[in-house]
Amino acid sequence: MPAFITFGRVLFAVLFIVSGASKLLDLAGTTQMTEKIVIPAALATYTSQLESLTGMSTPQMLAIAAGAVELICGLMIALNFGTRFFAILLILFVAAVTFYFHDFWNQTGAEARNNMIHALKNLSIIGALFMVAGYGRVAPPPEPAYDV
Repeated sequence: MPAFITFGRVLFAVLFIVSGASKLLDLAGTTQMTEKIVIPAALATYTSQLESLTGMSTPQMLAIAAGAVELICGLMIALNFGTRFFAILLILFVAAVTFYFHDFWNQTGAEARNNMIHALKNLSIIGALFMVAGYGRVAPPPEPAYDV
């Protein structure tokens, strides 16, 4: 049974590894997508400091962070290292992405239906991440003891 869990975990992690890598490889496109995120006014001071420190715009920093979170968390889950922590981090990430990018409650018609399907898909992914977090790190089975 542990082999099935390991195989499923690795296949599941591929989703985040590929998605994160594609976000980082197409940074301009990812930056354009993150421009719709509205930064709260309470964080404006901090984002302006980060912009002057890094020389990048806030959407570009968000794009890099999104790609890095997906790629690193996917790799760590696939490698069975810090599985619970990285699964919980991805739960928060996918919930935020669903809220900001698939807001079907503010839309109508075909666009609302399409985004509702994406939101439900993300809800399923969150459910799978809860299962990964629940199992945590899968330890190798104990070696049989032989009497000598």
